[in-house]
Amino acid sequence: MTWGSLVQWWHNTPNAELAWIAVGLVAQLMFSMRFLIQWIATERARTSIVPEMFWYFSFAGGVMLLAYAIYRLDPVFILGQATGLLIYSRNIYFIWLKRRTPEAPKIAPAN
Repeated sequence: MTWGSLVQWWHNTPNAELAWIAVGLVAQLMFSMRFLIQWIATERARTSIVPEMFWYFSFAGGVMLLAYAIYRLDPVFILGQATGLLIYSRNIYFIWLKRRTPEAPKIAPAN
């Protein structure tokens, strides 16, 4: 692809299509950020962990990618993203539930 053909493509592509391409690219960036966050957290802890932000980026990127997949009418992509959203939502639910549920006081064993 030459520079001229890229410019021609840009000018010939409807604005709505360019907007959806932008949504898809931003969504993919959001979705990919979760791996960067997980990698940094794992390196800091020196053990494999999944930080809370991983799930928030997963959910945000998943919602955006699902919107893009629906726009593209891609049933495989739609099913994959919708399934992922259930998993991300469930993990976020457990994170929030843990915050709302007070921990039971730890009682020292009797001597």
